[in-house]
Amino acid sequence: MSAQGSPYASGPHPPHQEHRSKGANPLRRTSDRIECWVARFLMLAFALGLPMASLGVGLTAYESAMRSAHAQAAERHAVAARLTSNADEAQDAEYVQQRARVRWTDKNGKERTGATLVKAGTREGATVRIWVDRDGAITSPPMTVHNATAMGWTVGGGTAVAVAAGLFAARAGTRLALDRRRYARWEAEWDLVEPHWSARFRQ
Repeated sequence: MSAQGSPYASGPHPPHQEHRSKGANPLRRTSDRIECWVARFLMLAFALGLPMASLGVGLTAYESAMRSAHAQAAERHAVAARLTSNADEAQDAEYVQQRARVRWTDKNGKERTGATLVKAGTREGATVRIWVDRDGAITSPPMTVHNATAMGWTVGGGTAVAVAAGLFAARAGTRLALDRRRYARWEAEWDLVEPHWSARFRQ
């Protein structure tokens, strides 16, 4: 057998081998490449965007809550009040609060009355601490640093969940759209091929 006719003889490769990129898959469709690049982009957004978004939103919520805490601390102050009625008993009195009437003296020396939440089972005449605003009306305690921190973590965590859900929804939506396109192309190609296959069986 001559070297000229040998399959191992040196010579130029076939054109389809010259132009095929290394590692290229001839069965890979354009939609497959689009899906791959979208998946890479979403993974990058998940790795970088999710922590940045959750941290940024969480810090913003924490700073906003701290400003509210400082403003409330400046507008509200605690005073000692005395119950003028009994707080109803409850099965789990340690954790349940009941509304009861109280009396206290404001900063101008004027005696005032109102209703506030106290521990269930507290008896008339007991001294409790209440919070009042600048007008002397009973209000809720001012926000604390712990409350602001908890709000920051809650909002940041909620943002992380929302971003992750959005990215997964985008991934699923992209795949659904591409699958519909693939099915449509397969159906169109089958419409062209099916008559030739049917003709073989009719012969």
